[in-house]
Amino acid sequence: MAKQRQPAKPSKSIGRSTAAQPRRVGEAASPAPSGPLVTPGAPARRATYVEAVALYERGLEALQRHEYESAQHTFESVLRLYSEEKELHERVRLYLSICQRQTATRAAAPRTIEERLYAATLAINGGNYELAFQHLRLVRDEDPDNDHALYMLAVAHALRGEHAEAIAHLERAIALNPENRALARAEADFEPLHDDDTFRAVLDASSSHAPLARRPLRTKSAR
Repeated sequence: MAKQRQPAKPSKSIGRSTAAQPRRVGEAASPAPSGPLVTPGAPARRATYVEAVALYERGLEALQRHEYESAQHTFESVLRLYSEEKELHERVRLYLSICQRQTATRAAAPRTIEERLYAATLAINGGNYELAFQHLRLVRDEDPDNDHALYMLAVAHALRGEHAEAIAHLERAIALNPENRALARAEADFEPLHDDDTFRAVLDASSSHAPLARRPLRTKSAR
């Protein structure tokens, strides 16, 4: 008895979508669909993102103009108004910290002659002579006849071993106010100059100038 023929097995490709077939190596890819490209897994941009970026860029522009207080206020507004834009916050906080350091430095900077003289005194006592020179030169530029600033310049130069500069400033300070002669004789910071003939001549010479009527309060602190 003849065996009954088994029906042919259906092809595995039947019922499958052509798009589902894997692309063979070397086979050309099908054209990409039209429309915006969306990275898989990337969240869609919120409508507020554009606004947050615009405000952030305004802060950068103010920072580039060295308008630190304005830039700080703008960056703080980004954090406050757009709390959901976390990916932008890291950059905002970086520039915000720069603004905060700059505004703190400016607020602490001495502005008046008395404040600069006091800051110079602290700098000399701390051994920061370059900073002391910066403060004292500003005082001298604003008030060239300020004998206190000239006396302190003499002290700073003496401590740095710059004897010629120290003596020149001291001589000018004594000429403007002879009281500085007695101070210089008792000044421990001038000990390195005691063997200098020019220094001794400055202290021994009589002043041909009368003391100035106005003399700033001496702020030199104890060492």
